[in-house]
Amino acid sequence: MQAIRNRRSETISLRRFRRFGPPVLQIIRTRKKEDIVPREVKIVERLAFWGMPLSLGVMSLKMLAWWVTGSVALLSDGLESFVNVVAAFIAYFVIRYAQRPADHDHQFGHHKAEYMSAVVEGGLIIVAAFLIISEAWDGLLAPRLPDAPVLGLAINGLAAVINAFWATTLIRVGTAHHSPAMAADGQHIMSDVVTSAGVFAGLILAIATGYAILDPVLAILVAINILWQGYKVIAHSIGGLMDRALEPDEEAAVREAIATHSGGALGVHDLKSRRAGAAAFIDFHLVVPADMTVEEAHVICDRLEDAIKASIAGATLAIHVEPEGERAHGQKVDVEGTGK
Repeated sequence: MQAIRNRRSETISLRRFRRFGPPVLQIIRTRKKEDIVPREVKIVERLAFWGMPLSLGVMSLKMLAWWVTGSVALLSDGLESFVNVVAAFIAYFVIRYAQRPADHDHQFGHHKAEYMSAVVEGGLIIVAAFLIISEAWDGLLAPRLPDAPVLGLAINGLAAVINAFWATTLIRVGTAHHSPAMAADGQHIMSDVVTSAGVFAGLILAIATGYAILDPVLAILVAINILWQGYKVIAHSIGGLMDRALEPDEEAAVREAIATHSGGALGVHDLKSRRAGAAAFIDFHLVVPADMTVEEAHVICDRLEDAIKASIAGATLAIHVEPEGERAHGQKVDVEGTGK
């Protein structure tokens, strides 16, 4: 027996069975669990982990800025960052849970857990907005100019720059890898950046004009914007929990793959899809000639699966093969060379 061990710790054994015919190539997989986990999953989990200490650091900076100045607007900004800390911890543990493989009780996986986390995240955004309004209301009743404004604004500005970079990263990665929890966390932090920008502008105006009431007024305006952001996060997440179909560009890619790789079939109909976090579920009916063998139909199905999975990462397919003559229903897909 000749054994060759490659760098990915796969053992390839060549065993020659002279009595049974030609050499047999046996591949024995010995990869550890972490080697099997897709690289994309590791990226999402790593970002979610670092979101926890980073959110704690940003919150500390903002509370320091409030302590230095006594500004109600900076306090409201710090309160929102506290919510960010809670959301970061929730996102990390939910993302880890959502990446668990399917089991007996969850045979389609745990992907939808991310949508539930995103709903909670949207709720926390709304809670943060009401906390800001509550603090700003006290400022309206007794407005005052902040102390040491330059130092406080500098500290808060540093926190805002860190948040802007992190939010952009989370939204980009979360969208690219279909992680609702990470994208929601990024949108939450981006709303925090908007808050910081509004607070910065409000304090500058208050100091420049001497109108202390501008500080709490602008805080309330920022809170209204945050309420809108929270509503959008919740609405998008509920759509995922309700088995929302793939995005139009993704569905177009599925249709293109079917149209160009279903040679030998007569038609496709009843196309359905749904998105569940990083997973996509697609099923349709494939019409084949009545005299086609099961093996020939299976070859077409394999070809379609390969083409669709190449276009839609994380896709799971269910293809129902039926003979010609059955009544078509649902969404149809034109198949090249058939005119159907």
